[in-house]
Amino acid sequence: MPNSNYFVEKKYTGIDYSARNIKTGEFEKCTFNNCNFSNTDLSVCSFVDCGFSGCDLSNAIIEGTVFRDIGFDNCKMLGLQFDKCDKILLSVKFKNSVLNMSSFHNLKLHNTKFEKCELKEVYFVNADLTNSVFDECDLNKAIFENTVLTKCDFTSAYNYLIDPEQNKISKAKFSVHGLRGLLYKYDIVIEG
Repeated sequence: MPNSNYFVEKKYTGIDYSARNIKTGEFEKCTFNNCNFSNTDLSVCSFVDCGFSGCDLSNAIIEGTVFRDIGFDNCKMLGLQFDKCDKILLSVKFKNSVLNMSSFHNLKLHNTKFEKCELKEVYFVNADLTNSVFDECDLNKAIFENTVLTKCDFTSAYNYLIDPEQNKISKAKFSVHGLRGLLYKYDIVIEG
């Protein structure tokens, strides 16, 4: 990033960035705890090997934002447009986070882990999520269309509706309890 600041191994706690601007720059191996980034413009930032814990990033502007090897834990991330961030080497993982109404449209996110997350009305259209894990995730009204779900693990996910004819699901794992979410369009009764 030209003329940018470089911050390495810094800890930021309880800062409300929605009330003030975040510094332009690259953050490497930094941690953000209980910070408020809601409606903040993060398009001027690059995050590499950073962790966000207990943060609110709802509706943040992330157009061109770099997220490489980033962990989000217990974060509120409503309406984030991940499809607009920098796609080169994009690598994220989510735990105990709320990502409702976010978009992963057209993204290649192999091996991404979603653990105990709310993913209601999330847009996964044309995404490649090969080998990703949805561990105990609520996928109510999430949209999967032309999505590559090869080798994905949905065994503990719930409330999903995935049309096998509209998505690539080869070798994906589902539990018996999740069959209703794969067969919904056939209007059949599944008991047991």
